Amino acid sequence: MRIKQIAEKLGISPRAIRFYEESGLITPSKQDGNQYRSFSENELWRLQTIIALREVGMSIDAIKQVLNRVEQGEDDEVLYYLEMQRAISYTAWTQLKHNIETTDRMIASLKQKNALALDDFFQIAEGSKRLREARTNWQDHWDFDQQASLYDENVEHFQPRWIHQDYDRALDRTVKRLSPKSGELGLEIGVGTGNLTKRIVDLGVRIVAIDQSKEMLKQCRLKLPEVETKIGNFLALPCLDGQFDYVVTSFAFHHLTEEQKPLALAEMRRVLKPHGRICIVDVMFEDEQERVRAIERYKEYYANLPSLLGWFEANGYLTKQEQINDGVQIVFAVPIL
Repeated sequence: MRIKQIAEKLGISPRAIRFYEESGLITPSKQDGNQYRSFSENELWRLQTIIALREVGMSIDAIKQVLNRVEQGEDDEVLYYLEMQRAISYTAWTQLKHNIETTDRMIASLKQKNALALDDFFQIAEGSKRLREARTNWQDHWDFDQQASLYDENVEHFQPRWIHQDYDRALDRTVKRLSPKSGELGLEIGVGTGNLTKRIVDLGVRIVAIDQSKEMLKQCRLKLPEVETKIGNFLALPCLDGQFDYVVTSFAFHHLTEEQKPLALAEMRRVLKPHGRICIVDVMFEDEQERVRAIERYKEYYANLPSLLGWFEANGYLTKQEQINDGVQIVFAVPIL
């Protein structure tokens, strides 16, 4: 097939096809003498794949990787690239919503004062910038991909020791507090290898598992092949609004900074149904000096318990607490409505 024919068949311009060729995504043969391009069935397939992946916003470099993985038969890696693209799209969508909310605040400020208050605009914009940076600056400083294969074996040896000395009891008590029921759909964030999710699945309850580490999710799928897993993180959950009956997370909330924690809680609330409940089990401190000492020693962002409870109260939740040991707490929150 010639370039004009294939362009008409696929509904794109010849110029777009030439761009994909220049980018190294396709390599049509060229006739001697006139250099007319000739497209094989394989090039047609590659173009169809390129168009589909561009439609979901995937970059040229990422598409190159996907095409190479497909040709090598590495389906797991193709799935990973697609899941990463979904996560990227949700992050962009979350940021767009944040931009709209910031604009609405500026409009409301202008209407309220009936004048152009540039100082107010600047303060709103600065607040917006700080939140945007908090949402996008999260990094995996712990290399969970490397930890994944030995995570369950090594969990008892992680520091600080008092986190994991009651690990199994904390997970059991979390499930009891959460009381997931048949017919409900739950979400676990930071699922790791699936130790908490397994306890919920064993009750016959459906749950979606999210983690930023593809290797952790691979271990989770080996353990629980029936569970739907997604690449993603607390700050831009790859899920639509109002999907879940509950959200739960265990020993992962402390990876978020103080500015990121409220963003994560807002994301949890976004994906919950109107009466959805939240359960967090992690290290939390009532005493601020003790918390600061623990942060300095272990380089983790342990939660300030009063601040966490304050967020829930300000956002219309009733909370119950259960202390597992000197550091680990379970916070269970249900909306008042």
